[in-house]
Amino acid sequence: MFRYNYHPLKNKERSTLIFLILFSALIRVPVILTLGDAGLEHEWKAIMENLTKHGVFSSINFDGFLIPNLFMPPLYAFYLYFFSLINLEGQSYIQLILSSQILLSSISVAVFYKINKIFFSEKISFFSSLIFSIFPLHVYACSQISSVSLQSFLTILFFYLFFQFIKKRNFLSIFSFSLTGGLLILLRGEFIAIFILSLSYLSFFLKIEIKKILLVGLITFIVILPYLTRNILIFETVTITKSVGWNLWKGNNPYSTVEGSPRVYGNLAEQIKNIPKNRFYEINSDKIFLDEAFKNINNEPVRYLILFFKKVLSFMFIDIKSTQPNYYNPWHYLPVLFLGITSTLGIIVSNKKSYQLNYLILYLFLNIIIFSTFFILPRYKLGIIPIQIIFTNVLFNYVINKFFKSK
Repeated sequence: MFRYNYHPLKNKERSTLIFLILFSALIRVPVILTLGDAGLEHEWKAIMENLTKHGVFSSINFDGFLIPNLFMPPLYAFYLYFFSLINLEGQSYIQLILSSQILLSSISVAVFYKINKIFFSEKISFFSSLIFSIFPLHVYACSQISSVSLQSFLTILFFYLFFQFIKKRNFLSIFSFSLTGGLLILLRGEFIAIFILSLSYLSFFLKIEIKKILLVGLITFIVILPYLTRNILIFETVTITKSVGWNLWKGNNPYSTVEGSPRVYGNLAEQIKNIPKNRFYEINSDKIFLDEAFKNINNEPVRYLILFFKKVLSFMFIDIKSTQPNYYNPWHYLPVLFLGITSTLGIIVSNKKSYQLNYLILYLFLNIIIFSTFFILPRYKLGIIPIQIIFTNVLFNYVINKFFKSK
């Protein structure tokens, strides 16, 4: 006879996750209808035109010659291309993309709840997940044609699978963790450093068996191998992207602020103009920008060191001289500033014996160092906001336990 096994705790959690997903989706729909992008712009428009019309992954066209892309990581371009296969046009195509980003953003809130439950009670986990759900930058991000929503979703999923891998250590957890890591490498060039940090932490601090670490590395390599092979065949180099030079120069030139500056000046403009218009164009231009960035830093090390620390403070808290539209809207900068302060205090009072929290601290600091070496844009904050919410919860728990429970 069939017996139904009723598990109140599991059913309660399932209901909570469904509520978080539906609530998050509901509050995002009006945002994409009122503030959502109306079409593809800039590099995404060029890339999609070249992919759909010519079958070439390229954002630069020199008199009919499409320069193969090596500057942009490929995953978000392929994400956009996938939805183009449905053959929707104009606004319907854009709305489909933005709707998919609503779904990813909403699911990420539910996954974030699962991560919080590793550290906190159900009530705190639920409350912090609601904060993440309605956080203005998180809500706004899904209304833009940008890789940031996909990045946020995959990053939160990566954290969750990282902790699941530590806990279970079976093939499914290894495969899921590796797959997500590989996708993030294809989405953000700097994630390779995060991935190496994660494997090193698993190996040296948590003493995970070397064969499992190697299996993670192998599966991740298989995920990125097709695109890596493409770059080897076209550019004769082993790399996912070639944009370090451009990004370093943009954040470290005479006109750079915290946000960087793309203003090409003097002899540099002439060097870029004279680059041969062949398949190695992006490699050669990136090398010129890299050399120029190093020259700037070597000539004025104190200036760029001070700028680096300004970027650190801007990334952790707010940029006091931002030129971005609506940056100083209180709905944006006040929550960002509040989280910056409370999360910093939370890190200070956190339990240094927690391997989970220590990993998140390392992730946060590595992100701050990487982005501050280059430049800081407001949307980059979304990559660290979940971590800042977690350490704000740590501070909240600390205050409650120290000043209220004893009484």
